[in-house]
Amino acid sequence: MSKLNVGIIGYGWVATAHIAAINATAHARVTAVHSSRPVDPATLTALHGPGIRFFETLEGMLADPSIHVISICSYPWLHAEHAQAAAKAGKHLILEKPLALSWDDCLAVRDAVADAGVLTCVCFECRYSAQFLSTRSVIDAGLLGEVHYGEIDYYHGIGPWYGQYRWNVTRKGGGSSLLSAGCHALDALLLCLGSDVVEVHSMSTKSRSADFTPYEYDTSAVTLVRFRDGRVGKTASIIDCMQPYYFHTHLVGSHGSLLDNRFHSSRLAGLNKNQWSNLSFPLVDSGDVKDHPYQNQFEAFFAAIGRREEMKLTSLTDALQTHRVIFAADESARTGRPVALS
Repeated sequence: MSKLNVGIIGYGWVATAHIAAINATAHARVTAVHSSRPVDPATLTALHGPGIRFFETLEGMLADPSIHVISICSYPWLHAEHAQAAAKAGKHLILEKPLALSWDDCLAVRDAVADAGVLTCVCFECRYSAQFLSTRSVIDAGLLGEVHYGEIDYYHGIGPWYGQYRWNVTRKGGGSSLLSAGCHALDALLLCLGSDVVEVHSMSTKSRSADFTPYEYDTSAVTLVRFRDGRVGKTASIIDCMQPYYFHTHLVGSHGSLLDNRFHSSRLAGLNKNQWSNLSFPLVDSGDVKDHPYQNQFEAFFAAIGRREEMKLTSLTDALQTHRVIFAADESARTGRPVALS
């Protein structure tokens, strides 16, 4: 297929990673940028190569018939508005997380996408990391047996030293610890255990460090989920920690366990049950967007567009399952009560 032309909404830190990843794929290239802050086309050319136009208005970019896909890299509180506008313009969508800061807005995006018949890719890109592609393969191969418990946790101190801190500290900007960043861990938990969640119970607190005082919401949250078949899982979303980035993964099954990049399985003869065996994939170990596996994810999305079918792993349908649990978790933390999901 001929290369798809992609327009970017919002030109900040995340957008630069999207542009590099899109241009590195075999199927697409970035040809347009719209941002609320003017960007000199010469700067775009110097940083990303020739052929990128700057649009002063969103309407102008969305009206351009040569643009096939829109990548939404704007502030979180604008995601829903921009996604609906792009869908109504008939553009396929790459949506940065979170989809929106309320469930109603998520549903509005869903309806706009359904009405327009466009395809979607939501940036839960950890599903396309070597770590979680391999982890899912270990599960599918039956090496762990039936997984009955899993915990996947997100530890990343998002303090004044971090680019998004200035707006992430606000409820309007960050929303909650899970919406801000820990959603990646909860999404990975659902990837590994499934999305049939029937009950969520969450508690939250926050650091007393002056670095995190400006946050308008609790920055540490622990969420327990119960699945319809009785299995349970846990996600900790800790964005006020003083430690290196850590994406903790521990899955426990009837025939083995997996801990980060190590595993043990009683289904493999000859393994020492007192030692872990190593898996060779690199860990998800950075919050820097330049280290995220966007290219793998975007390659899969552009290939799906070529086939005119929903992409695997990170479509809007997949992402809505995760957001449904996120908003239930935030409600549970706010009320102090478990929340049942239909």
